[in-house]
Amino acid sequence: MDTQPHTRLRSENRRCKIAILSRGDAASRREATPQNSRFVRVFEALAASGIAAVPVVYDETFADAVRDQLLTMDGVLVWVDPIHQGKTRAALDPLLREVAAAGPWVSAHPDVILKMGVKDVLYRTRHLGWGADTHRYATVDAFRAEFRSRLRAGGPRVLKQNRGNGGQGVWKVETVPKTDATIRVLHALRGSQPEEMPLADFMARCEQYFGWGGCIIDQAFQPRLPEGMIRCYVSAAKVAGFGHQLIKALIPPPPQGPDSPEAQPGPRIMHGPDAPQFQALRRLMEDEWIPQMMAALTIDETSLPVIWDADFLYGPRDADGADTYVLCEINASSCFAIPDEAPAAIAQTVRDRIGRNMASVR
Repeated sequence: MDTQPHTRLRSENRRCKIAILSRGDAASRREATPQNSRFVRVFEALAASGIAAVPVVYDETFADAVRDQLLTMDGVLVWVDPIHQGKTRAALDPLLREVAAAGPWVSAHPDVILKMGVKDVLYRTRHLGWGADTHRYATVDAFRAEFRSRLRAGGPRVLKQNRGNGGQGVWKVETVPKTDATIRVLHALRGSQPEEMPLADFMARCEQYFGWGGCIIDQAFQPRLPEGMIRCYVSAAKVAGFGHQLIKALIPPPPQGPDSPEAQPGPRIMHGPDAPQFQALRRLMEDEWIPQMMAALTIDETSLPVIWDADFLYGPRDADGADTYVLCEINASSCFAIPDEAPAAIAQTVRDRIGRNMASVR
């Protein structure tokens, strides 16, 4: 009988090679090492678990070389934003599907990202406890037919393109009193200022989002936004930490202007998974919302990303005065920076995945 399964797994892991994939140019690809990588703590945690990891830098101009390199790996951990300096993942995602079909496991797999790492997840899981007043416009015609009346029926709305990051394609939209066709909009992109314009002009501006992204998601604006956003970091199905930040996106800039120090977001304060102030949210995530999300999206636990995060705003207080939480985004493509406790959680999840893969081929 093997009385030291962890030692045996650790020995087997040494024969495995994991790629950590990120975007960069040819120079950064040539010069990449675990030590000069922004993921150095992840490399260190993997090494401490007996897992060899190498940095792999991706760009469309040398995609074939990246594909060949990834095909020599046992697994690939991906940190690439949906949009970066005008570039999307339109070429990367098919490459990763090809690699995964050939044998290496990929996290997060592009098909999993399309289920949980896009704004459409807000609509598909709106019935969960983290849900809010949420609608989806699947076509330009539906957007033209439905948004105008929805905006005028209630308070401010927040429109979100399906795939994006850094506030790109996220807009607060509200009516202007005593006008019929003018609205006030504010882009979530840093440095933006409120604009007043005809509703028809704004809707025409948004039609581009039906291209690569495929739809627009429409949520009610959360008035407790100035109290900050809670980022819940998760490895597979277990919470790995929290971050709390006083964000400024969708809040009008101060008189000093959108580029002033007063307009910048506060620092994201990181906390471990046991932080007392977030235990109610942790229990909701681990015991209810993550299992319910998996069922709603048909994702099994072994397919969940090795690191992802769910961003929450504070919702209305309940009858007892306790906080509620409204999901505003899930990041599964490129979740970084991460709490100090997260690299060890990532390494444990990777080790578990490797163990399962080895068991499946015995």
